[in-house]
Amino acid sequence: MANIKKNIYDVLKGNFLINKNALKNWRFLVFIVFLMLLMISSSHYADKQVLEMAKLDKEIKELKAEFVDTRSVAMKIKLESNIKNRVKELGLAPSENPAEIIKVTSKPIK
Repeated sequence: MANIKKNIYDVLKGNFLINKNALKNWRFLVFIVFLMLLMISSSHYADKQVLEMAKLDKEIKELKAEFVDTRSVAMKIKLESNIKNRVKELGLAPSENPAEIIKVTSKPIK
């Protein structure tokens, strides 16, 4: 039991970093710190990607709404009644004489 207590006190005091096998312990600590930094940077990168996806999703929704709005405006502009009103403002009116159909018959050349 005393040996376990001594080992715990040595770890808490940091004696494992200055004894004769300290190089092995330092290598392990540097490896652990590297893994921790890698994990932190990975989580930050993942958070950044999530925020970017949310931003792009919002932009897609806005563009879809703009498309629907523009399409409805275009449909209203193309209505025959709107075209008649706009043409009337220019002083044009529908023809009073109906169109005549011209039929051309051709004979085969011999």
